[in-house]
Amino acid sequence: MDTVFQFLFQFLGQFFGSIWNGIVSILGAFNIPEYISIISRYTTKLGGLAWVVAIIAILLLVAVLGFIIFLIVVSLKKFFRNKRARKDTGSLVQEVQALNREVMRLNLEKDKILSMKVSQIGLNPNEISELTGEELETLNGGEEDGDTGEVRFLKLTALDEEWADYQPPEYDNDITLPEFCDRFRLFACSRLGLYYDIAMIRRFVSAFASTRLIVLQGISGTGKTSLAYAFGKYVSNDSVITPVQPSWRDRSELFGYFNEFTKKYNETELLRAMYEANYNENVYLVILDEMNIARVEYYFAEMLSILEMPRREEWVVDLVPSQWKNDPKQLKKGKFTVPPNMWYCGTINNDDSTFAVTDKVYDRAMPINIDTKGVAFEAPDTPPVVINYHHFEDILNKAKADNPISDDLLNKLALVDDYVIAHFRVAFGNRIMKQIKDYVPAYVGTGGTEIDGLDYILARKVLRKFEALNLSYIRDEIDGLIAYMDELFGEENMGECKDYLLMLKKLA
Repeated sequence: MDTVFQFLFQFLGQFFGSIWNGIVSILGAFNIPEYISIISRYTTKLGGLAWVVAIIAILLLVAVLGFIIFLIVVSLKKFFRNKRARKDTGSLVQEVQALNREVMRLNLEKDKILSMKVSQIGLNPNEISELTGEELETLNGGEEDGDTGEVRFLKLTALDEEWADYQPPEYDNDITLPEFCDRFRLFACSRLGLYYDIAMIRRFVSAFASTRLIVLQGISGTGKTSLAYAFGKYVSNDSVITPVQPSWRDRSELFGYFNEFTKKYNETELLRAMYEANYNENVYLVILDEMNIARVEYYFAEMLSILEMPRREEWVVDLVPSQWKNDPKQLKKGKFTVPPNMWYCGTINNDDSTFAVTDKVYDRAMPINIDTKGVAFEAPDTPPVVINYHHFEDILNKAKADNPISDDLLNKLALVDDYVIAHFRVAFGNRIMKQIKDYVPAYVGTGGTEIDGLDYILARKVLRKFEALNLSYIRDEIDGLIAYMDELFGEENMGECKDYLLMLKKLA
C-alpha cells in the first residue's frame, strides 16, 4: 500500500509541481525588485552604447509586460460582459414566455365568456362558426375586430358632417368644348400670368377624353405643374397637389393605412379629396407632382388596374377588412368607391434623379410633352367656369361622336403599323388603338385638325417605344420610315412624328 501512495505522490506531484513551477515562473516575470537589483549591479560596468542597448531592452520588457496586463484586463471585461448579456437574454426570454402564457390565458377566458353568452341564447358552442359578423359583434358587446365604438376615420367622418347640407352651385353647362379651351388659355394668362399656346391647351383637354391618367413630361421649369394647377383654378375646384416622395413603394402612400396600435386610420390628403369628390359633381384633378421620383408601377399599380375597369361600379378600393359602426357613411363593408369625377395628372422630369416610367404606365396614360416656355401675350380678363363633370364628359363624348376618325386615316394608320412591325418589330395593342380613337376626335372637337391629333398621339404613344430599342441598329431604318410617312400623309404633315424620329437618330 505504501508503494501505491509513493507512486501517486510522485506521479501527481510531477504534474501539479510543473504547473506550480509554471505559475511561479510567470509571477517571477513581474518581480520588479529583482529587475532593479540586476540593473544596479551593472550600473558601473555599462557605458556609452551599452547603456543605449540596455535601455532599449528595458523598454521592450516594459512594453511586453504592459501588453500582457492589457490582454488580461480585456479578457476579464469581455468575460463578465458576455456573462451579463447571457443573463439579460435569459431574462427577456422568460418575460416573453410569461407574456405568451398570459395571452393564452386571456384568450381562454374570452372563449369561456363567449361560450356562456352563446349558451344563454340557446345555441350550441359548436355553432359559433355559423354566426354572422354582426351576431359575433353583438355577443362581444360591440368589440368584434377591435370595434369599441370609436371613430377611426377622423377626416372622412368630419366630411360627412361638413357636406350633410351641401347645395350644388349654378353650373355653367352651356359652354362648348372649343369655348372651354379658348377661355382656359385666356384665364391662365389674365388671372395667373401663365402662357400656353392653344395647341398645348387642346392636347391637354383632349387627354381627358382618352384616359384617367395624364402625364406631363419635359425639362424642369416649363410649366408642367402650373398647367394642371391652372386647370383646377379654371374649373373653380382647386387641384389636389400630392408631392410624391422617393420612399413610396405601395398603395398606403395614396390611401393611408390602419394603425393597429392606435386603432385609427392614417388618412392621406388624397383619400380625403377622393371621399369629398363623391359628395359633389365638381371636376377634380389630382396632381402627382414628380411622380417618377419613386417607381410609379409600385405605388400606383392598384389605381392603374382599377381605372381600367369598364364599369365604374367596379372602381372599388378595399381600405379595411371589416365595417365598424362609426365608419364614414360612404364606406361600405370597408370598401370605398373611386369617384367618377376625378382625373389624375402626373408630372415627370426625365433626369438622373428619377426612375424610368415603364410601358405599363405609359400605355395606360396620355403623355404630353412640355419642352418650351410659353410666349407672353395679351388677354382680356377672363373669369373661371363653374362646370360639373357630367357636362364636361358630355362635351368630350359629343366631340368623339361627331368627329370619328375617317376611314382614310385609319387605313393609313394601319399601313404605318404594318411598316413599323416589319422594320422595327414594334406593335401597339387594342388599348392604344382605343385611346387613339378617343383622343383624335376629341382633339378635333377642341378646334384642332384630325391629322395633327393623330400626329401627336402617334409620336407619344407608338414611336416612343423605339427608345427601348438599340438605336444604333435602327438608325438607317428611321429615314425610311420618315419617307414612308411623307408618302402617306404628305411632307407638310406629321411634324411631331418626324421631329421625334430625327431626335432619336441624333441619339443613335
